Amino acid sequence: MIATILLQAAGGFGNLGSLIPMVLIIVVFYFFMIRPQMKKQKDQKKYVDELKKGDKVVTTAGIHGKIAEIGETTFSVEVDNGVKIKFDKSSISLDASKALNTPPAVKA
Repeated sequence: MIATILLQAAGGFGNLGSLIPMVLIIVVFYFFMIRPQMKKQKDQKKYVDELKKGDKVVTTAGIHGKIAEIGETTFSVEVDNGVKIKFDKSSISLDASKALNTPPAVKA
């Protein structure tokens, strides 16, 4: 009789026990995949909003140049003297542009 009561109690806890790993998986996905991606998108938007005329940028297509004009949703990049190409603002590569504008480290 006591064994039956203990087995029933364990069965009730088993449902909760199978739910805990699923909750942990969701939490891990959020903190290691979703949250960093949201932060990266926020940083990208902030970087694009702060761009001004004369800033050096690299587009996602790999084109290097200086911003010549900024519009509502587009900007013109001067790739050579007098040669301008119009791009959408979302085509700027944040990582490549920051690497381009960061001075190289001085070796001792």
